[in-house]
Amino acid sequence: MLAWVAGNQAVAQDGSEQAEADVVAQDVEDELPERLDVDVLYASMSPQPVYGRTAIELLRELETKHYSPVTFDNDFSTEVFDNYVDMLDGARLYLTQSDIDAIEDMRASLDDSLKNGDLQPAYEIYNLYHRRVLERLVWTVEFVENELDSLDFTLDEELVIDREDVPWASSVAELDELWRKRIKNSTLSLSLTGMDMDKIEERLSKRYRNQLAQVAKTNERDVFQAYMATVARTVDPHTSYFSPRDSENFNMGLRGSLQGIGAQLTAEDEYTKVAELIKGGPAEQAGELKAGDRIIGIAQGEDGEMQDVIGLRLDDVVDQIRGEKGTLVRLNVLPAEANSEAAAREIAITRDTVELSEQFARSEVLEVDIDDDIYRIGVITLPSFYFDFEAASAGLTDYRSSARDVRALLEELKQDDVEAVVVDLRYNGGGSLNEANELVGLFIESGPTVQIRYSGQRNGFVRSYGDADPEMVYDGPLAVLVNRASASASEIFAGAIQDYQRGVVLGGQTFGKGTVQEIIPMDYGQVKLTRSKFYRISGASTQHRGVLPDINFPDRYQAIESMGESNLDGALPWDTVRPVEYRTYHPLRQIIPELQARHQARAENDPDFIYLEGTVDRMMEARERKTIPLNREVLKAQRDADRREAFEANNARLQAKGLPLEEWRDETYEEDSDNEELAAADEDADSEEALEEDDPLLQESGRILVDMAELLGFPMTASHDSSSVRAALNTLELSEQ
Repeated sequence: MLAWVAGNQAVAQDGSEQAEADVVAQDVEDELPERLDVDVLYASMSPQPVYGRTAIELLRELETKHYSPVTFDNDFSTEVFDNYVDMLDGARLYLTQSDIDAIEDMRASLDDSLKNGDLQPAYEIYNLYHRRVLERLVWTVEFVENELDSLDFTLDEELVIDREDVPWASSVAELDELWRKRIKNSTLSLSLTGMDMDKIEERLSKRYRNQLAQVAKTNERDVFQAYMATVARTVDPHTSYFSPRDSENFNMGLRGSLQGIGAQLTAEDEYTKVAELIKGGPAEQAGELKAGDRIIGIAQGEDGEMQDVIGLRLDDVVDQIRGEKGTLVRLNVLPAEANSEAAAREIAITRDTVELSEQFARSEVLEVDIDDDIYRIGVITLPSFYFDFEAASAGLTDYRSSARDVRALLEELKQDDVEAVVVDLRYNGGGSLNEANELVGLFIESGPTVQIRYSGQRNGFVRSYGDADPEMVYDGPLAVLVNRASASASEIFAGAIQDYQRGVVLGGQTFGKGTVQEIIPMDYGQVKLTRSKFYRISGASTQHRGVLPDINFPDRYQAIESMGESNLDGALPWDTVRPVEYRTYHPLRQIIPELQARHQARAENDPDFIYLEGTVDRMMEARERKTIPLNREVLKAQRDADRREAFEANNARLQAKGLPLEEWRDETYEEDSDNEELAAADEDADSEEALEEDDPLLQESGRILVDMAELLGFPMTASHDSSSVRAALNTLELSEQ
């Protein structure tokens, strides 16, 4: 899977050098000949000498420096072959069984070719795929422009959604039928929004002609990048090859220079999918774009025309999203749980520089109401484990460090008389190992925090890291809040707190990334490869399994089956090493069942938890659907039922909390700008109202901490009025004066 950050940081690769960094999709009329002829569009590609030398160097780096022993044999060749074909046509939309038979003889020989620096077999596979894609898109354009009226939406037909395990098409005619249904699905989805057939034909024609134009621009560098990325990822999913262009982009990211909307994007089939939002970035602050959403259209400024980007090259999509600080980009977004384009919505984001300062630790005082008693809970949100290496190396004393910042925040919270602390690590993807070690040390007297194994061999060297400072900055009730997006260093911290029984871990199962990568420069680009592995002080690896919370909260990432290390092909396995000696602080394991029972009793009657559980269930149900109905009435009924169920669930939540109810709106295609502005204003009002509500997971974390303190024998002190009530009274007094 290719991945980018929609700013000036690339997190994986697309195959172009720095000189090609600003390719932008142009109008298809400037790209395609008047007559769509595959023989005119197609050009065979072959590798350049530098690519072969780089392949040999890459194998040497993987063989000598990777954590696990790597053997380049027929088994490895088979894996590369399967991964390469899957990367090219994982949905089995272009190649037929006869095409696979034609390249099958390369399955067991790719390892030998790589060792010799011969990439011609990879180019032959790609050339075949490239021609089939061009043929298919030419057929699709001609069907849309000439036969769209032949589609019958009263027939009971279905389109298979997940094609990963379906057999290869036995003939071109079988692919024709598949693509007829795909076009029918797109047409039906657009028609359900109220768009007329002429507009649909124009939209789809432009879409597929645009895809065709982009595919026709594929060059030798693209093939090289795709193949080298496949070879690296075959070793393990976190090992990557970076081309010269990607190396520069990656290094810019390490320097903290990000500009754009702040979203990590990946290519999945024909879609550009949001893999992750960068904390503190414009997209995350706007609050509308979510991980798992698919971007299907892009427009520049307030008045720019929406350009269809389904099927475009990922780097071209990123180039359109990038832009100068302060400029506006509009995105047409298909939500993660949606299967139909009719569910797409438009959002606007103002581009900005993603400042690292917005990713620093921050704190707040949360007031938790339990039976009219108010408990003050400190919340520390830590987006990443950061450390300013350059400033520290230069001898500066005010360099930024997550552990130093959290220490200062803890001191401030103690001055604010908080009764307990929640460390919020949701969406924290990790960072500095040393910072995780230092952070654990703030909550324990001294002791080990993590073990690292530097070799995959049975007797590999294992080193224990720990905190030697006997000072405990904070010794009160503690909870760590995590979800499926909490990874790496976050898992080290949460695991250590759990092993020491220093605090409770709440939320969802963490990502499960227990490996450490290192960037190694090469003559042409660089390789990021796995060098070591994390283990908890109890001896268990965080790899694959992650950290299991003591008490589970609803997590929308439960519904995304591809989320987490255990769902990545080739991920290193879970294993154990010897535990180290460490003390425990509280008998938390003895009281977890009672904490769980009290939490469950509250959650069963809590409107927010009921709604969150229902949202996860609805997402999972939607993603479990294997087909999309192509009968207009059946699809409309399904969509209306889905929207109505979500609408009623949210209104039930609002009613239970005594908040204003939402009004039902029909989803229709509307070109009237006044109506669009009115709808946008209504959505903004809804967003502002939602922002006024407390985070239910933080609120429940606070309640669990109150229970924990009571069960451990040092109950918290409560007040009978909150600071918000006191502020209101003060305001009233001032107005009376």
